[in-house]
Amino acid sequence: MEAVALHPTTFHVNAGESVAFIGPNGAGKSTTIKILTGILHPTAGMATVLGHVPWLDRDALSREIATVFGQKSQLWYHLPARDSFTLLTRIHDLDADLARRRAGALCERFGLDGLLDRPVRTLSLGERMRCEVAAALLHSPRILFLDEPTIGLDVIARQELRSIIRELNQRDGVTVFLTSHDAGDVERVCDRAIVIHTGRVVFDGSIETLRRDFVRRKTISLELSSPFTGERPI
Repeated sequence: MEAVALHPTTFHVNAGESVAFIGPNGAGKSTTIKILTGILHPTAGMATVLGHVPWLDRDALSREIATVFGQKSQLWYHLPARDSFTLLTRIHDLDADLARRRAGALCERFGLDGLLDRPVRTLSLGERMRCEVAAALLHSPRILFLDEPTIGLDVIARQELRSIIRELNQRDGVTVFLTSHDAGDVERVCDRAIVIHTGRVVFDGSIETLRRDFVRRKTISLELSSPFTGERPI
């Protein structure tokens, strides 16, 4: 039995945009990111990223893009993050002195002092994600793909990571392509949303239009420590 993960889908992202690619579970979000980054080879259709066909030119494309998965790490778990930075310097064939200066600038910018020399396993999730983004930016990518980057983070860590991503887009001109189930990520990081459902694009427009036409209410669930009787406390 064959299952179609993505139907014929067409969209274009301009350099410097910050785009949320959103939809329900199983809609095809992660599949799309994996195709655009060359991880998956589609059975039909065509895509280009920075002039490259991702699954054919993956090595060349990897020098110009970066990917951060909230539930997967590119940092070695038992080693200090600095060692992973050194490994990434070799993988991307970067000049050692240039990479060292770049790492120092990222460390200062993201508040990583005291974190890079600790084993990754000892970092909080928020600290690790800041290191993940810094590691992804070591080779100065033009596009940053993010798949659920704030999943599992507390409120403060989410706000910090959103600010970092937004600044990268607005100040440095890095194109951001984000998938997330968190409305806060979408609203605070992106200017445009593409909504996908059952493998088809059903909306492509501004965040403001999405909010005005589709997101008219929010549902909040409360879990009380004791049953509510309806009586007001004295």
